[in-house]
Amino acid sequence: MQVTKTSDEGLKREFRVVLEASDLDGRAASRFEELKDRVRINGFRPGKVPASHLKRLYGRSVMAEVIEQAVAEANSQIVTDNSFKLALEPKVTFPEEQSEIEAVLEGRSDLAYTVAMEILPEIVLADFSAIALEKPVAPVEDADVDQAIDRLVDQNRPYEPRPEGSKAEQRDRVTISFKGTIDGELFDGGSADDVPVVVGSGSFIPGFEDQLVGIAAGETRTVNVTFPANYLAAHLAGKDAAFEVTCSEIAAPGHVEIDDAFAKTLGMDTIDALKDAIRQRLTGEREGLSRARLKRALLDALDTRHSFALPEGLVSQEFESVWAQITGEMKQGGRTFEDEKTTEEAARDEYRKIAERRVRLGLVLAELGQKADIKVTDDEVTRALVERARSFPGQEQQVWDYYRKNPNALASLRAPIFEEKVVDHLLSLVQLTEKRVTKDELFREEDADKPAA
Repeated sequence: MQVTKTSDEGLKREFRVVLEASDLDGRAASRFEELKDRVRINGFRPGKVPASHLKRLYGRSVMAEVIEQAVAEANSQIVTDNSFKLALEPKVTFPEEQSEIEAVLEGRSDLAYTVAMEILPEIVLADFSAIALEKPVAPVEDADVDQAIDRLVDQNRPYEPRPEGSKAEQRDRVTISFKGTIDGELFDGGSADDVPVVVGSGSFIPGFEDQLVGIAAGETRTVNVTFPANYLAAHLAGKDAAFEVTCSEIAAPGHVEIDDAFAKTLGMDTIDALKDAIRQRLTGEREGLSRARLKRALLDALDTRHSFALPEGLVSQEFESVWAQITGEMKQGGRTFEDEKTTEEAARDEYRKIAERRVRLGLVLAELGQKADIKVTDDEVTRALVERARSFPGQEQQVWDYYRKNPNALASLRAPIFEEKVVDHLLSLVQLTEKRVTKDELFREEDADKPAA
């Protein structure tokens, strides 16, 4: 094997490799010897098939296997000899002329090919003890539990039809049918029949429910509203619409006693047990959100403290993944870059920076995880797989089999476990304090966040 470096630029390396025909032929001969004892061919006793006959039958396919194995070994040797850490799999370029390929397959010529490699940069980790972070904490108060109970009451409240001639009031449930038009034309999704609406619940477009106050059963009225500017369906966002609404029934809310009997309707033995369950759920939600805020701040700190050349291939791969997701969501929602108050070029620049950030942080976390000897056990991956399978009721076995048969899919379960372990390790190294905030402040920060982490 002859190896010649032909390019050394930044993180990219390129080599010209020559595999001698004699070496390839020797490998093929060994392969034919293995085949001789295994193949069964009419007219020959087992193990007595001449190598020349095997070569006529299987020569090209055997040589193709030999070349594939030899190239893989040669590339691996280059990586080992140069102590490379590869960013991506090597890119091999074989001769383009068919005559050259034929000569190699027939054992008449050496195989000369080029292999391009992109290596990982050397990463100097920052002093993590100099990073100071605040963890926002919003403890669950009794009032939060009471509000959650009130929402459960509203969701499970009985309704009784009001007497004939009654008019709808706030908190009444009205059953309506409606047809919506924009500029006099019906639009998709703007019509429905027999829809129950609790007046004042905020489940419809802002302003819609307010105009149902005073409506009577059998009455038809026009409700005029404006779709929010950030409405999910882009073709309706910001548009004025008129709905012809007909009310068929008005029902008044009944009283619900918040006691053990109410708790039993929700699967709990007592009202205290229900409140404890609600407190645990709310605490878990806030802890998760608090950690997300803290993790985002930690990643921001890492991003500003590390600067190094990024493997172009990794960045491009990450960008294509992000861009496909973004454009897919926009297409599904019927939105355009103009709707987002930007251009495709500007959006590409923005998401390219996001891809670069993700790659940079991924390399920093990987380097730290390696130096801290952080491992993900098979048991941890199995538990994650069990949880993933449980999220698809009735398809658990198919999900289990899919992940077990696909190493890349299984790696997608391992990666976030590794990342969270590295984050936990990092949080033990930084200066960490807690900052008490209100529930509204905690959730408002979530709304303001951009998904660039």
